Amino acid sequence: MTNQAQPDTSVPTHPTPIRTQQPGGRSPRRHNAGMTPRRSPVTPVAPGPGQESVWDYPRPPALQESTRHVVVKCGDILIAETRSAWRVMETSHPPTWYLPPTDVRHDRIRRSAVRSTMCEWKGAATYWDVAAGDVAAGDLAAGDVAAGDVAADGVAATDVAPGHAGSASWREAAAWSYQTPTPRFVPISGFLSFMPSAVECYVDGERVLPQAGGFYGGWITSDVVGPFKGEPGSWGW
Repeated sequence: MTNQAQPDTSVPTHPTPIRTQQPGGRSPRRHNAGMTPRRSPVTPVAPGPGQESVWDYPRPPALQESTRHVVVKCGDILIAETRSAWRVMETSHPPTWYLPPTDVRHDRIRRSAVRSTMCEWKGAATYWDVAAGDVAAGDLAAGDVAAGDVAADGVAATDVAPGHAGSASWREAAAWSYQTPTPRFVPISGFLSFMPSAVECYVDGERVLPQAGGFYGGWITSDVVGPFKGEPGSWGW
């Protein structure tokens, strides 16, 4: 861990500046306290100029604000667009990007019926289906989340609770949020992250590649190098 948190207005250079303080030198944020890089059991890819290695990320994960241009689409349909995202960065994983709910089209999401699980770092999470076509009237969820209606990131998008038939117009569990996360991750309360295997995600115009394996929701861009967890042989990372 290094010090002094600021929004990443450009692609960070190696080593990655995982920051713990607010802009302007204010006191450190508790949600990044105590994080240290984890020793790698593999040989990391050497980052080039303007790149960062996921093996420099800490565990528990770090949070970093970003002013980069983040866009989520389903085909020609805009789902979300922001310059106020947060990145969550964990050893061996490409970052997950969390977008503020005010920058997400709530007419294109509904609460999913995916089974509830827990994230060991962030707590209980809520899955959301994303509309990929015409949406029937009344087929949308309210913006608030009912108590107990939780799931967690890392659950496959096809893992749907019994009795939920789904629809050809919806991509099941293509997004998730933490409505009441653990104290470390309070800054991303209610923010949404999207599975790049289910929808099209872009960072500064670059199309994001999904993390391998279909289980995790990391965003792979050209400025991040691995190897990444989820690839064959990476179970124990």
